[in-house]
Amino acid sequence: MTSQTRLQSLIWPEPGFSTEQDLYVRLSAGAALSIEAPRIDFSPGARADFGTYYNLFNSGKWHMHCGLETLFLALEGKGRFELTVFYAHPDRPRERVVQKGVVLDGVHVFDVTPANGCDPRGVLFFEVTAQGQGHLSGAHWQTDAAPRRAPDLMVSVTTFQREAAVVRTAERFVRFAKTSPIAEHLHLTIVDNGQSADIPPAPNVTVIPNANLGGSGGFARGLLAAQDRGATHCLFMDDDAAVHMEAIERTWTFLAYATDPGTAVAGAVATARQPWDVWENGALFHQVCRPLFNGTDLRDLTETLAMEFASTAKAPANFYGGWWYFAFPVDGVRHMPFPFFVRGDDVSFSLVHEFTPVTLPGVMSLQDENFSVKETPLTVYLDLRSHLAHHLSLPQMEIGRMGLLKIILRFHLRSLILCHYDTLDAVVLALGDVRAGPGYFAENADLAARRRDIATGTDMERWRSVAQASGTQDRLRLPSHRPGPRFLMKCTLNGHLLPGFGLIGNRITLPAARRGAIRPVWGAARITYHSDDGTRSYTVTHSKRRAWAATRNMLGHAWVLWRDYAALRDRWREGYHDMTQASFWKRLLGMENTEG
Repeated sequence: MTSQTRLQSLIWPEPGFSTEQDLYVRLSAGAALSIEAPRIDFSPGARADFGTYYNLFNSGKWHMHCGLETLFLALEGKGRFELTVFYAHPDRPRERVVQKGVVLDGVHVFDVTPANGCDPRGVLFFEVTAQGQGHLSGAHWQTDAAPRRAPDLMVSVTTFQREAAVVRTAERFVRFAKTSPIAEHLHLTIVDNGQSADIPPAPNVTVIPNANLGGSGGFARGLLAAQDRGATHCLFMDDDAAVHMEAIERTWTFLAYATDPGTAVAGAVATARQPWDVWENGALFHQVCRPLFNGTDLRDLTETLAMEFASTAKAPANFYGGWWYFAFPVDGVRHMPFPFFVRGDDVSFSLVHEFTPVTLPGVMSLQDENFSVKETPLTVYLDLRSHLAHHLSLPQMEIGRMGLLKIILRFHLRSLILCHYDTLDAVVLALGDVRAGPGYFAENADLAARRRDIATGTDMERWRSVAQASGTQDRLRLPSHRPGPRFLMKCTLNGHLLPGFGLIGNRITLPAARRGAIRPVWGAARITYHSDDGTRSYTVTHSKRRAWAATRNMLGHAWVLWRDYAALRDRWREGYHDMTQASFWKRLLGMENTEG
């Protein structure tokens, strides 16, 4: 038989990452999964269904982006089984394209090339049913077509004082590289912004101490290292690297076969607490960040297939991939990251480059907390200034002064309605910094002064232990769930235009995950947020004084931005170009004498 290349292997549940079995395989009675092995042991009649998020094979993406024509399925195990391969297509019911009895004694390969009238835009998956005692220890989608290239992929991880997490990442990577068939093409570079990580030495791991210039500075340093190593591709990944290592193999292989050398791979993201609940699988940016496929339940095959069908189409120009997992060709880089510190650098990097981004099933990063919980006055400050900077600096994102004003008002009104006055003050600081132009970002790349200013100004929205927090009981005087009162609240900016609202408004409690939700706070003059574990909380209280002080300051900045829009836009475009060059970052990072 002609030699074959593995395109995608099974991903198994992994302790320390996710053991949510329905994301990997669905088992009937009589089938038992051993995670340690890993393998599945079968009694007669037992079934294993691999129609799951981590183990779907999106033949549509492989056909569209890689020109894949031949496809094989290799099963590894022992025993007699019935193999069924299903083909799912957005325009017709799922169909069986292979159904046959197979006898396994090691590895057996089956031709599953979708040539029987199957449209290549669909998704393939399989199940096996035991006809006696047996086990399955692996499965691989393969092709006899040769790859177009052998990428040298450098994985770049930026860390800041997350020693345990990054040590665990390095250890997982080293174990993975010992058995991976692509190990010689992989290298892990850890950029240590905290200069505190003690990483055990390894031949395929490099640690670079770095100044704390945020994610922007860390990933810029990683990209410079990738260029110095002669890597063809670079993968930006979070410091906890909460991905299955098989995702790296899938990424490498897809890049090896891609017909477009500008192909990039963007990873999805969910939380470790709810690994089935998609936060985003790619996102769009235009005035706001719009996560794609938010809320998709990966335990539900119908929802998962719908996401895969929809994401097979070519990504629009305003698509971006988050730096929790983003792999891209190094020779396609025309701009280094802009020194945002954090928040927005990944958006800008995607928008300014002509990559062809693709998402793949099973390429998923898990975060400790969802993004709503992570929101603070500092993160809103960072989000607003990056939103404005994108539209000011990138010609393709031009929206004019009215579009810019809409962004400002959206950020301001949202915080006002939520009674987040500390955040309102941070919004004002963001406007002033954007007005100062891109030079301010270069001069304050470490964000030390602003982080200190915002921390000092954060009082109401500071998380406190429950013992220290002021107690509250829900009080519902205004039936804001009814259309009339809710309309009144909208017209009065949640009571900020009503005299005495602080006395009559509702008192409510909400979980931290709903920190940014507006609907439940209509009619509330006092809102208490509790952390998921119940140990921390904070309370915000209606204050017209703080609301209107912040509003006056916001309007002053907005007027100047409106008046000086054209000149400010030109400064940002010129500054963006200068501050996204390798020479800029080498000066900032003290690498003036570095070759290359």
